[in-house]
Amino acid sequence: MSKHHIKVFFPIFFSVAVILGMFIGYKLHSNMPNTKSFFGTASANTESEVLQIIEERYVDSVNPEKLSKAAIISMLQELDPHSVFIPYQKLSEVNEDLEGSFQGIGIEFNIIKDTVHVLNVVEGGPSARAGLEIGDKIIRVDSHNAVGMKDSEAFKKWVKGPKGTEVQLQLSRSGKIFTKKINRDFIPMPSLDAYYMIDKTKGYIRLNRFSNNTYKEFIEALQSLTSKGMKKLILDLRDNGGGILEEAIDIIDELVGGDQMIVYTEGLKNPRKEYKAKRKGIFEDGKIVVMINEGSASASEVIAGALQDLDRATIVGRRSFGKGLVQEQFMLSDGSALRLTTARYFTPLGRSIQKPYDKGFQDYSSEVLERYHNPTSQSADSNNIQKGNFVTSKSGKKLFGGGGITPDVYVPLDEQLLDSNLNIFFRNNMLTFFAYKYFMVHQKQLRGFETFEKYQSTFQIEDKTYTDLLREAGIMSSPRNFSIAQQLFIKERLKAVIGRMVWKQNGLNYVLNASDKTFIKATEILNDQMTDK
Repeated sequence: MSKHHIKVFFPIFFSVAVILGMFIGYKLHSNMPNTKSFFGTASANTESEVLQIIEERYVDSVNPEKLSKAAIISMLQELDPHSVFIPYQKLSEVNEDLEGSFQGIGIEFNIIKDTVHVLNVVEGGPSARAGLEIGDKIIRVDSHNAVGMKDSEAFKKWVKGPKGTEVQLQLSRSGKIFTKKINRDFIPMPSLDAYYMIDKTKGYIRLNRFSNNTYKEFIEALQSLTSKGMKKLILDLRDNGGGILEEAIDIIDELVGGDQMIVYTEGLKNPRKEYKAKRKGIFEDGKIVVMINEGSASASEVIAGALQDLDRATIVGRRSFGKGLVQEQFMLSDGSALRLTTARYFTPLGRSIQKPYDKGFQDYSSEVLERYHNPTSQSADSNNIQKGNFVTSKSGKKLFGGGGITPDVYVPLDEQLLDSNLNIFFRNNMLTFFAYKYFMVHQKQLRGFETFEKYQSTFQIEDKTYTDLLREAGIMSSPRNFSIAQQLFIKERLKAVIGRMVWKQNGLNYVLNASDKTFIKATEILNDQMTDK
């Protein structure tokens, strides 16, 4: 099942969760060298002795494997927040984001009132080929009864499996029961959420990660947009936690000319390695705005930092996460893995984007939370963790390092939208459930819109629909006072999720961007810039 199933993509409410999730680390090198042994020092013998004594003499029974893992985790906690141990049971799942695919049947689902509902069918995937549709209810998976279940993780295990293996589903559609046999296959996990033309000259691309397929997806979108007349690009990297460094480098290479420096890495045990532009890019001259926020990390910061250093793009939004550490993955003898920080990356001007972590993990994570308690802390003037004095060669713009990428144009959070009362609409995917039920009743009308642009310009959430949503959320029995702006926010999010049911991520992002302050500022900047020669 896709890691993005039922993902609503609301940065304001989920940025904190996204950022906390980053602490599993980001693998920034595609090579995964093997090592002879992780424990090869004299002190390791002492650790082995202690473990042996515990096994032989401790008052109660112990689990040696659990103790060993605890020792490894304790060691890594003395290093940095992104060096992590991955048990073999979790390795395949953790690697899926970087590989850009998983093996399964290719549906998005959720459990509504103890029934598994199909909310999306991956285009061209096994379920689509078998004829599954949005709205199908899954009754059985092979010998497993899917009715009455509440554990979505158990259902994932049933429908995921090696390519070529077969699964039999018993389904209900419009009151009719039928069976489908589906052969599992590789299911792509797109890095590219959306791309479209904003107007005759401006295009938009949003990336959610950097996996093995990201550059390929990006270049296809870029070629499509340029063929439609794109001269100016908005690249949306908000809440993109990073991934494979080389994919980000290839993307930058399409946007900068000559043999300019893109990024370099260096560590105590790893000599400096430089990455430079090496080919003619297809968008070296058009104007670019890059949107970032506190969820933009790692490879996202490589792109934003390089384009900012080279005076190639205007960076808009809020200060990025501040993750400039490079991990390599080392396979261990039991099938588990160690992702160890081996170097730092530096922007073309030599800026280190890594924020401090010398005060421990708690302080490292709370630095992000502080930005929500004190949103002005993200602006350049009040950012006291940044350091250095770097100046771009073309414009003479002053830049900083040591704490993420500070945008050229700062767009603060809308504080009234941080009202905790709004969380009820996103808790347990309530907004998605309501949108799905609305779609099932009105899908003929919704599919009648020729494009998502037409949908955005003409479709409106009626007051009755809004009231029904409030009632389902349990708000009518306990009224809450929402401001006009908050009411509009709720309606826009509902409209966006409904749009996703028809036009996938393009529909969702197009609707959200229409009222997004950072996006609006980005388009204003492109409108103010001189037209390309």
